[in-house]
Amino acid sequence: MATPEFIREIRATAGHQLLLLPGVTAIVFDDEGQVLLGRRADTGKWSVIGGIPDPGEQPAQTAVREVYEETGVRCVPERVVLVQGLPPVTYANGDVCQYMDITFRCRSAGGQARVNDDESLDVAWFSVDALPELNDFSLQRIKQSLTDEPTWFEPTVMD
Repeated sequence: MATPEFIREIRATAGHQLLLLPGVTAIVFDDEGQVLLGRRADTGKWSVIGGIPDPGEQPAQTAVREVYEETGVRCVPERVVLVQGLPPVTYANGDVCQYMDITFRCRSAGGQARVNDDESLDVAWFSVDALPELNDFSLQRIKQSLTDEPTWFEPTVMD
């Protein structure tokens, strides 16, 4: 994934230390109930679509922008599905980030699903009962997008 310029500027003075960053995930469904997935260029694995907001950008705007940039699909956010703090991630270059993910359920509003940038190897619609192999992050968000029930996570006790 490409590192945004504003993050590179922060890293120039912050070094590799932990950065707390917002993240946005978009679970996009079409009129047939299929979910949009991208096969990531960095891992070669299928995943839900997401990214980080640009400075001043609202999370729902980020979902719309990221989906279009990565897949060529236009979408409309319908509701927040999940807000979750994720464990810290250490990247190959030593940078450490921890994301607060905001997941939106979205509906397709046009466009043709295609690889639309260098972050994806493939883009496709999948029936929810015939998904490719996905990590727990993607599966959890798709499952939660299919229900109106709240999701609760056990709080972590801080010492």
